[in-house]
Amino acid sequence: MSTLSIQHLSKTYTNGVRALTEVSLEIPRGLFGLLGPNGAGKSTLMRTIATLQEADSGRISLEDCDVLKETLKVKERLGYLPQEFGFHPRETAVGFLNHFCILKGILDKKMRQAEVERLLQRVNLWAARKRRLATFSGGMRQRLGIAQALIGHPELIIVDEPTAGLDPEERVRFHNLLSEIGEQVVVILSTHIVDDVSDLCPRMAIIHQGRIVFTGETGEAIASMQGKVWERPIEKADLETCRSQYHILSTRLFAGRHFIRVFRDCSPGGPFTPVEAKLEDVYFMHLGRGHVAAVSA
Repeated sequence: MSTLSIQHLSKTYTNGVRALTEVSLEIPRGLFGLLGPNGAGKSTLMRTIATLQEADSGRISLEDCDVLKETLKVKERLGYLPQEFGFHPRETAVGFLNHFCILKGILDKKMRQAEVERLLQRVNLWAARKRRLATFSGGMRQRLGIAQALIGHPELIIVDEPTAGLDPEERVRFHNLLSEIGEQVVVILSTHIVDDVSDLCPRMAIIHQGRIVFTGETGEAIASMQGKVWERPIEKADLETCRSQYHILSTRLFAGRHFIRVFRDCSPGGPFTPVEAKLEDVYFMHLGRGHVAAVSA
């Protein structure tokens, strides 16, 4: 069973931005969520694992393979769906995958045709195989992106912000596809969307300012905060006062009223009511008090 080990990985760009600092993770087979705000270092970490850029220090291993040194060997075992991937609008799904199969070293025409059919059937795009990609919806393009990531039966699959911009129906379809894939291989889901991790990933990590600030079981992390999250409505003008009094996790606007969610071992009293803890609460807890999110509903 393949596992990915990341040990003390650091990266600083030439402009002085320190993107990763001593990142260490152990990632087993299955879906693993990497959660963090934009600019936290998620994409830098994903590109480094995918051998698209070098680290300053540290080590990454996929079973017996040194990822940072044996890049060609890693690429044979890796599937990668970046946040944005290019395609020619006049190309068809078959032509697109055929091209990537050649890049993956599948040079025999019959083997290539069989692989393309297998992949398009897997992502439910066989019926659209001859359509131009310009006519594909965002969700169809993402499923095609997953298809190219599955070429050659990889042991490790990386998907970077895969559901951003998808409508609810396509998002559910994409979630189901990732769940099926995650039964057999290591799948890293890098995202800033908390619900994606909550819905899909039994294990997760939170990255902030280039550092891992939490790693563990998703369900256990949520359970650890049950009975410690409280909510109340407030006037907008009272928000700053409340910030000085309580450990605010998040604020939200609902039906024209402002609400705050706070973390506390026991009831803060007054108009606060207990609410069920969510992964969003875990996320904001580990980002710290200075990173209160405003959520509208």
